[in-house]
Amino acid sequence: MGEKFMTVQAAADVLKVSRYSVYQLIWSGEVQSVKLGRCRRIVRQSFDAYVADLIESAA
Repeated sequence: MGEKFMTVQAAADVLKVSRYSVYQLIWSGEVQSVKLGRCRRIVRQSFDAYVADLIESAA
């Protein structure tokens, strides 16, 4: 089983965008996240679903 959460920076690296762009995805509700203390973590399952939707809409 893979990791359940990923950092904002890791998501930005995968998508090749800025951290701010990832925060915009969080704020718009396109990607789910949780706050652990002062840290924001993206729910890996929602991120993977978002990427799959991007690929599907591009086809």
